[in-house]
Amino acid sequence: MSEFDLVIFDCDGVLIDSEIISARMLVAELSRLGLSIDLAYVERNFLGRSYPVVMETIRREFGLDLPPDFEAQYREALLAAFQQELKVVPHVHDVLTQIGVPFCVATSSSPRRVEMSLKLVGLSGLIGDRVFTSTLVARGKPAPDLFLYAAAKMGAAPDRTLVIEDSLTGIRAGLAAGM
Repeated sequence: MSEFDLVIFDCDGVLIDSEIISARMLVAELSRLGLSIDLAYVERNFLGRSYPVVMETIRREFGLDLPPDFEAQYREALLAAFQQELKVVPHVHDVLTQIGVPFCVATSSSPRRVEMSLKLVGLSGLIGDRVFTSTLVARGKPAPDLFLYAAAKMGAAPDRTLVIEDSLTGIRAGLAAGM
């Protein structure tokens, strides 16, 4: 008998090597608006957080209200970069095929981004429809909502669920969920 009934994987940085691409694209898009931040700032403040949280932080910290088309432009630039550069994290395919317990993905990424990302790196078939995004809950990470939602949908108790995360935000969410 396994110690866990469910494993929840974060996507960016855990399954796919996307975070440096995302950070670099955000820095570039913000610099076009005159806001200069570096990759270290992005890592400290935005890693593992949803787009609305990132935008609110930019508004609060820098007094910058982003133009209405910023999100669409950023996402298009990001997806174009993904098409050229995105890779699966080494050994992830083997882990997912040999894990031996039910698993799913819970991510702060948008539904379109995660769907495209998983297709690009060849993981869609292994994961199927077991993908949950922060758009499905009221509060994203670091709140526990997304992990609790995913576990409930997968029929697993929080204390029998293992979360695999790479960000402090995600780790806090998993711990707050009792996982």
